[in-house]
Amino acid sequence: MTVSQAKNPASASRPPSRAGGAVGPWAELTPALRTEYIEKHASLIRYVADRLIVRLPSHVSKEDLISAGILGLIDAVDKFDPGRNILFKTYAEFRIKGAMLDELRSMDWVPRSVRRKSSQLEKAYQDLEAALGRPATDEETAGALNLTLDEFHRLLDDVKTVSILDIDAFHSALADKGRDDIFDLVIDETQDPLTSLGMNEARNVLAQTIERLPEKEKLVIAMYYYDELTMKEIGLALGYTESRISQLHTKAVARLRARLKRYFEIRTE
Repeated sequence: MTVSQAKNPASASRPPSRAGGAVGPWAELTPALRTEYIEKHASLIRYVADRLIVRLPSHVSKEDLISAGILGLIDAVDKFDPGRNILFKTYAEFRIKGAMLDELRSMDWVPRSVRRKSSQLEKAYQDLEAALGRPATDEETAGALNLTLDEFHRLLDDVKTVSILDIDAFHSALADKGRDDIFDLVIDETQDPLTSLGMNEARNVLAQTIERLPEKEKLVIAMYYYDELTMKEIGLALGYTESRISQLHTKAVARLRARLKRYFEIRTE
């Protein structure tokens, strides 16, 4: 690391400039520098795996996640463009988690009965929010599902493994546009105005939906995804059990997924 990189941590996560000050594509790095960046960020793989594994069934192996994460990190090195205003660490985390989620989907690790329960929960939230004009309470949601409150809480425990907030909704939009990289849409300022407007609208929908979450759920989402705390750490900070935090997270993600699904359904009608 150079002195300038030590003074500017952001620059340390970007490749060195070429002669004349221009920064070329990441793929043009020398093999030695490429290997250096892979080794430097290898710790991200276990970090992402540790955060995912705590919410997955016991039969899912962390080693499988790590193996997929290695491929994700290599993919990040191959596809990263330092000409964009984003740190490699941020991009690498995205690619690593994406590779792990792809591995989970290929394993079909969620039973159909659990997927069905998750879909029913999302639909209940969607229908109740449309009717009430606000997020539904636990009692209202349980009633809509013909469940007691205890049965509703058990349902949340059953579907928590589905509530990994990834970018499935955005991936569907990317597939429609023939793009395989979310950063192509989120960061690329050269995209046509209509595409840019659509993604800006989607981001606004997500931001508005998070803002409309019940206060505790909104706080859990912020602490988990923005402050990057674990469920256990959030529980300690808020004075709740880890199980309670998991339930709040599950409810929040179900509301978000229901709202995003409805958004994309409306756009394709």
